[in-house]
Amino acid sequence: MEQKPYDKVYPVSWEQLHRDCRALSWRLMERGPWKGIYAITRGGLVPAAIIARELDIRLIDTICISSYDWQTRGEASLLKPVAQGDGAGWLLVDDLVDTGRTARIVRDLLPKAHFATVYAKPEGRPLVDTFITEVSQDTWILFPWDAAAQFVPPLAKARD
Repeated sequence: MEQKPYDKVYPVSWEQLHRDCRALSWRLMERGPWKGIYAITRGGLVPAAIIARELDIRLIDTICISSYDWQTRGEASLLKPVAQGDGAGWLLVDDLVDTGRTARIVRDLLPKAHFATVYAKPEGRPLVDTFITEVSQDTWILFPWDAAAQFVPPLAKARD
């Protein structure tokens, strides 16, 4: 599949991420109780920590998958699998679902887990059970852990 470039950037601040994770937690409260959380690394680590606090979940594990670099989508590779089981009663947490490549891997590993992401794009959205915000497929979500404060020209100037 040919990779399409990202036409837009959607910057997310720490405060917005925290608010969105709390909103996701509200939705997930009705669906629990949960045995624990599987955070999909690395993007799912911060949302999983916030959600674990809000839902009072102490059992947290990771599924380690590598698939992204800035502006590049690579082949997803499983770096650390999960323990035995089908995921029943577990919550899978990631920052976003984009093309669904990572989501398909975790769905195959834990088909009965509830998959929640903070953000979702149209191609991957059908693979997620619960999310908060949808963004267009051609948008790069700039998370606070990937950003630094700097001058940004006004939109009208950026077109020149």
